[in-house]
Amino acid sequence: MALFIMSCSNRVEDKNENTREGLPDQESWKVTITLTDNGIKRSVVRSGHLEKYDEKEFILLDQRVDADFFDEDENHTTNLKSAIAEVVEGNDFMRAMGNVIVVSDSGVTLYTDTLVWDSKEELIYTEDNIMLTTEKGDTLYGIGFESDIALENWRIIKPSGVTTIKENEQ
Repeated sequence: MALFIMSCSNRVEDKNENTREGLPDQESWKVTITLTDNGIKRSVVRSGHLEKYDEKEFILLDQRVDADFFDEDENHTTNLKSAIAEVVEGNDFMRAMGNVIVVSDSGVTLYTDTLVWDSKEELIYTEDNIMLTTEKGDTLYGIGFESDIALENWRIIKPSGVTTIKENEQ
């Protein structure tokens, strides 16, 4: 009886080893993805590794994500770096995670743990702690943030810190 149970157990384990459940449908290394909107280049995303899951319409970029963003005239506006990122293909969301740094061409830099880019609404946002530095030397802190991708029109949801900006200088 003990031999029969062990034998069945081994067959079940062998069967589970041959399934693709949970594995990506496509996998690539040293990838570059160009995201467009009606033929206009909006982002170029590079990563050391990509896993694509067709049924979930989901892409995982899990090695050194480096993304450049462009305005509607295809002018470079911003660069984002993170440890990993997830792209949901159906709704054009990208969630960057792990040591996220966003540097705008206008001199604003954002630091956070997670950041979402909604390409349809042309917004980036987070509910996490942030640190923001400006070209004037200000350093602002807070919880929660939203902005356009160029970091030109931004808002810290719960700000804290000290700034030298006077009310009439904005």
